Amino acid sequence: MNITVLSLFPPMFDGVFGQSILKKAQDKGAVTLQVVDIRDYADNKHKQVDDYPYGGSAGMVLKPEPMFNAVEAITKGKQPRIILMCPQGERYTQQKAEELAKEEELVFLCGHYEGYDERIREHLVTDEISIGDFVLTGGELGAMTVIDSVVRLLPGVLGQEASHVHDSFSTGLLEHPHYTRPADFRGMKVPDILLSGHHAKIEQWRDEQSLKRTYERRPDLLVDYPLTKEQSAFLQTLQREKLDS
Repeated sequence: MNITVLSLFPPMFDGVFGQSILKKAQDKGAVTLQVVDIRDYADNKHKQVDDYPYGGSAGMVLKPEPMFNAVEAITKGKQPRIILMCPQGERYTQQKAEELAKEEELVFLCGHYEGYDERIREHLVTDEISIGDFVLTGGELGAMTVIDSVVRLLPGVLGQEASHVHDSFSTGLLEHPHYTRPADFRGMKVPDILLSGHHAKIEQWRDEQSLKRTYERRPDLLVDYPLTKEQSAFLQTLQREKLDS
């Protein structure tokens, strides 16, 4: 996969792209990451990329010329997904990450200031993504989040191919609890079932704990979730216990 980020502050990505899974993914050849300075494509001697909005308003707006020039130069002969990081965009989910992980080329547009010239939104981008119902200073932090979540899904990136399969949201439920050694830490003990060696019962416990955690923390995820007969029975037990408590 090739990922290009258009930003007014490229150095923000140095630490993120040079560490942990993203660095390993590049070392393995699973992804190439580059950050392009939008100012390099400004068509004026002062490299100005923003201007006052027509009609009057607070703040500055990113001009269309630099962004169009940059995208056209970068995508020449290609048809990548062009993603605008924007609080008005589609709420980002694990399912969107899995969708984007199937692409070969991604371009992220990171704005600053008050916003973008609307022509960028209407005629340049294929996707608008928001990482939550809040406003950041710019799109860089959102782009880092999306890129990290996508790259870790690429084949060969994680040490074990199954590592991401049971991640929260990948199955539609929150992930079950994890424990490691020591089995007894200051009197806080690992559940006996995990030490039993009975793999079928361990999987059942994990499934139940995943369902329980989702019911307690994110019940909205269960509204359209296709419960099995066993999961439905366990959920009814949880509901009865809540009513009795």
